[in-house]
Amino acid sequence: MMKVLAANLEDVMREAAARWTLIAYFFLSSIFIIIFASAVNLDIVNGTLSGARLFGHEATIRGGSQIDIEQLVLGAESIFSAVLYVLCTFMAIFATAHLVPRLQEKGTIDLYLARPIGRVRLLLSRYLAGLTLAATNIVYLFGVIWLIVIWKTHVVNARFLLAGAINLFVAAAMLAFAFAIGVITSSTAVSIMSTFAVALFGLPLYLFKHFEAAFSKQWEVWLTDVMYWTFPKTVELGQAVFLYVGGDAMRQQLRGVEVSSAAYVTTAIFAIACLALASWLFTRKEF
Repeated sequence: MMKVLAANLEDVMREAAARWTLIAYFFLSSIFIIIFASAVNLDIVNGTLSGARLFGHEATIRGGSQIDIEQLVLGAESIFSAVLYVLCTFMAIFATAHLVPRLQEKGTIDLYLARPIGRVRLLLSRYLAGLTLAATNIVYLFGVIWLIVIWKTHVVNARFLLAGAINLFVAAAMLAFAFAIGVITSSTAVSIMSTFAVALFGLPLYLFKHFEAAFSKQWEVWLTDVMYWTFPKTVELGQAVFLYVGGDAMRQQLRGVEVSSAAYVTTAIFAIACLALASWLFTRKEF
């Protein structure tokens, strides 16, 4: 399995480089990092904020007071992590949705099937290779911005770096769905659009779930519940990133917002079901 994974990882990276996907992936991430690094300038005196310049504009500290820099950093990192959560998730979809349609192209699939490799192992190793590509970008964005914050503020918040693991978990679920759609349709465009739709669909489902009293019929409530618990909890897991980075202070300010373990469990079940469906269909498909 490790040899298959290594071969697929090499193929995925080589293919991404040849199609400029890899270059575009990290170029866009680097632009975001440069904008972030140049846009935020803080004047810190004895551990407190006495002045700030944000995106070229002076931020006024009212009454000449000073702000505790650690509290400011925790709040700012919570916002940054939420932005990175959205950015990394959608970039991961763009960068990896083509993997199965490309695999199933005539010539490519013939080359792979000529090797003594089972179809399930082939598909799952390609999934792990795509997930590695997405993980590389998540580590790059979260890691570099974390280091920039430490350099500018001297405040170390390890939770910001570790929040990338939640982002990777969501990217894994989205990639699993993209693989299922890719096996069914063999279309990169359909895979991207469908996966985007599922990721964005989490918002209306979240709102409908919290406003079930507005429904007039019981079947509408039942349908909303089924759909809510079926699809990945992209909104709740985004909230989890925000709250985790902010720590106890953020949880106290947002006492009504809680993310249960069910959000993780149901999203994991969704990903496993999509991978199982993709594997089953891939073994039965004629090339």
